[in-house]
Amino acid sequence: MKLYVIVRKDLTPSQRAVQAGHALAAYLLHGSFLRRWQNETLIYLGVKGLKQLENLKRKFKYNGIEYIEFREPDLNNETTAIATDVDNPFVERLNLL
Repeated sequence: MKLYVIVRKDLTPSQRAVQAGHALAAYLLHGSFLRRWQNETLIYLGVKGLKQLENLKRKFKYNGIEYIEFREPDLNNETTAIATDVDNPFVERLNLL
């Protein structure tokens, strides 16, 4: 099973690393996900910025794709990264981080 972590590329490289870690931690702490991904394949993907990440979240919701998001308090509580373990065509179109 694969875990996809999608991070905003408008953040600095250091911020991207931290936000990806936060999304991964949020995924691991979320009860319904705990038994699905067992530290197998981990894929980091990037989107241009907040608008593209919000559009991706809308597509996930509309298509019933489960995901977890991380909102950074130091960045006005904006979503900075999301994680999903659901293979879907939307993540296939994204570039590696």
